[in-house]
Amino acid sequence: MSQLYDSDNGICGINRRQFLKYGSMAIGTGILAACTNNSKTTTVIPSANSGTQGKLDKINFSIHWVAEAEYGGFYQALATGIYRDHGLDVTIKPGGPRGNYTLLLMGGSVDLIMGHSGDAIGALKDGVPLITVAAMFQKDPQVLIVHPGTGNDSLEKLKGKPILVGSGGEATYWPFLKAKYGFTDDQKRPYNFDVQPFIKDKSIIQQGLLTAEPFEIQKKGGFDPVTFLLADYGYNAYGFTIETTKKLVERNPDLVQRFVDASIKGWYSYLEEPVPGNNLIKKDNPDMTDEQLNFSLQKLKEYSVITGGEAKQMGIGAMTQERWRSFFDNLVKAGVFNADINYEDAFTLQFVNKGVGYYKK
Repeated sequence: MSQLYDSDNGICGINRRQFLKYGSMAIGTGILAACTNNSKTTTVIPSANSGTQGKLDKINFSIHWVAEAEYGGFYQALATGIYRDHGLDVTIKPGGPRGNYTLLLMGGSVDLIMGHSGDAIGALKDGVPLITVAAMFQKDPQVLIVHPGTGNDSLEKLKGKPILVGSGGEATYWPFLKAKYGFTDDQKRPYNFDVQPFIKDKSIIQQGLLTAEPFEIQKKGGFDPVTFLLADYGYNAYGFTIETTKKLVERNPDLVQRFVDASIKGWYSYLEEPVPGNNLIKKDNPDMTDEQLNFSLQKLKEYSVITGGEAKQMGIGAMTQERWRSFFDNLVKAGVFNADINYEDAFTLQFVNKGVGYYKK
């Protein structure tokens, strides 16, 4: 791990020039908080045989929220020993809405992080040397949520109406909605990850995840909201990707390959029998309930979020150059990126697309 401050390399081992480049990613959390390890909630599953522990390669993997079904495959790989069988001693580090995971990765506090295809291209634009090595979600689970019976039965009808949007959405799905459906910035209202304003006001529309907010609204509001999965309306981003540094890919591709393979196998295992992973999720996140876990997993399956698209033939985690190109072109049209960015540098296909049979054998 990089030390917190070094007289030559500065904070987190990042030199001053790099820090100025990454600094915008750190707004809202504080540099020291971003660079230090999150020890409040982490999960480590040691080797079953302590005598072999020293032979395992240690990996710190940062997810971007608390433990829940959306990360079930990773927890399953821990709980069932799949990571250990691939020679890995993995620690999962949960996150939250104010996390600066790219800064953690660049500072060496973690080895791999959860990401998004839009974030990866954005990092490339800013000169940040990270790279996407797998895409666990073929569909981004981003949804817009409306009240039933309000006449908001299509995305086109949401134009001009107030929508609660998180800061992350402003650089990803929001420009897409502006370009394709004519949404405007004056519709935006800040979303603070609390569904109560939505529940109380039928005129409000809000963002959410297919697997999360709709369930919370059901429980707290007593009604089923209407959801629009943006992936079914042309927003073709890869979601819940695995990102790491280009340096790690170049210096230790075998380590990256083993982590990707084990994570994919963990997902296949979780989709078939999620109990081990769910037990570990609840250990890391005591507020998580079986009802929420079951709802989330059911939605992931119902909408083929993980096993649809290219994953049908090439296996979970699949990516294609064509899909990346299409996504990039969409955001160029939306004015998010300039057309001269070499989007191909944001990802590599060397660790995925081995076929379903490879991961299930």
